Amino acid sequence: MQGVGYRFFAQDVAARLGVTGYVRNLFDGRVEVYAIGDAQQLKALQGELQQGPRMASVSHVNVSNAELLPEYSSHFTIEQSN
Repeated sequence: MQGVGYRFFAQDVAARLGVTGYVRNLFDGRVEVYAIGDAQQLKALQGELQQGPRMASVSHVNVSNAELLPEYSSHFTIEQSN
């Protein structure tokens, strides 16, 4: 998945939807997105992430609940790989 602009795509979609959080590449080739928003925003984000940017091939999107991280409640960033 990496190398097709997925992180920038995720950042653009999040900004358009008003979602905060982060996106980052993982060392195993997956991309992690941590998102804060209401149910409608998160559902729309999930749909967009499943589609991905034009050159991406997204096999699946896993969704799970996570602890609210206040440091990401006001913006959406591209983080360094983890």
